[in-house]
Amino acid sequence: MSHEVLYRKYRPQNFKEVIGQDSVVKALKGAIESGAVAHAYLFAGSRGIGKTSIARIFANEIGTSPNDVYEIDAASNRGIDDIRALRDAVATLPFESKFKVYIIDEVHMLTKEAFNALLKTLEEPPKHVVFILATTEVHKLPETIVSRCQVFEFKRPTLEILKDVVTTIAKKEGFSIEPSAAELVALVGDGSFRDTHGTLERVIAGISGKKISKEDVEEATGAPKSELVRGFVLALANKDSKAAFDSLAKLRAKSFDPKLFLELSVSLVRLALFVKMGVSSDLVDQASDEDKAFFKDVSAKVDSKLLRSLLGAFDYIGVSPIRELPLELAVLDIAGEKEQRLFA
Repeated sequence: MSHEVLYRKYRPQNFKEVIGQDSVVKALKGAIESGAVAHAYLFAGSRGIGKTSIARIFANEIGTSPNDVYEIDAASNRGIDDIRALRDAVATLPFESKFKVYIIDEVHMLTKEAFNALLKTLEEPPKHVVFILATTEVHKLPETIVSRCQVFEFKRPTLEILKDVVTTIAKKEGFSIEPSAAELVALVGDGSFRDTHGTLERVIAGISGKKISKEDVEEATGAPKSELVRGFVLALANKDSKAAFDSLAKLRAKSFDPKLFLELSVSLVRLALFVKMGVSSDLVDQASDEDKAFFKDVSAKVDSKLLRSLLGAFDYIGVSPIRELPLELAVLDIAGEKEQRLFA
């Protein structure tokens, strides 16, 4: 019996099952109900957030059978000959539906000549054809293409949405998962439903029981251990740059993901500030006993400046030629001028 990956198994099959794209769903349902289906749509947004799934649902909702839905990967079919073949194909009538729907994924990958050929089809489309273009990089599309489409900007799901998805799917698969473990899976998923599903699947494959702990997620994903993150945050709270750099050195030896490490650090500081200010939060209540004790110990030492300095490092994560450099600069910023002179 073949195994069905979680992302495919739990892919939304109708508009009711779509999560986190309420405005897009509302607009598309309104167009269908009013009979104002456009000839071309552009779905723009980051990877794995439901663009293709919603395109398929939309095709089904306007009465298009699977035999009249055509999915094209523009990354593999990007040349002018491919689009010319498409232009010839759209002229034929649907097999058994009112519309033929063409879903062109990663449309920004088309060549300049291919875009010009596609533009001619979008300018004078047959009445029986609906195009749905999907892209993660809308800025790479010619304005002439964008202007001929109804554009929908898809939102990245929040951490809380992804955490709820993880908890729900784990339960459906017969597992219980600690809140801190679900949050870590969501963080590793990095704003993508598809990547979050994949992360949860790796975790499930690596455990023997039916309860998923944060340690299980760390083991399966290679995420930094909680004690290392706590040690780094404590060093920052104490303005101890040497201890903070020692923590980074330990993580560097483990080929850590600086973005994930920064996200975990920010989360700890944020919750420690909640404790300091007496803010009631489910996130604090659901934290592990170790984290709760840590919040209590460190809360008097953390402040908004520390949190802002860590947030500032996000601007350079992914673009720095040295991947841990943004974290090192944050350490120097938080440690203060006296500490900075040690590294001048």
